[in-house]
Amino acid sequence: MSEIETRSSPADPTSPANATPAGHNGGPPLDEEHRPEWGSGGIGNYFYWKAAHRAAWKNPSPGIVAFRIRKAERLGLTYEEYTLEILERGRHLQIEDVERIAEIKQARAARNRS
Repeated sequence: MSEIETRSSPADPTSPANATPAGHNGGPPLDEEHRPEWGSGGIGNYFYWKAAHRAAWKNPSPGIVAFRIRKAERLGLTYEEYTLEILERGRHLQIEDVERIAEIKQARAARNRS
């Protein structure tokens, strides 16, 4: 008679494959403090800012998207960088805005490095 290798079931609480202790439901640890999505400070204007952010990045018309993409490509920026500049500064970047375009590109390079 040959030897048969017995393996314990992953559902077996004593199995080494099951790292959670017996009686554990696999949920999040209860000893960690809950941190709400708005951070550790007060709510403040969190929901107003969230609604404004959603409205600002809402889908614009295809014509506006195409215009912004063409303009961003001419300036060497991404669509998001160009749109964010419009939303933050309230004006469209021009070819003459060399310094601001260089700042945006440097910030992108710094983000990519980290």
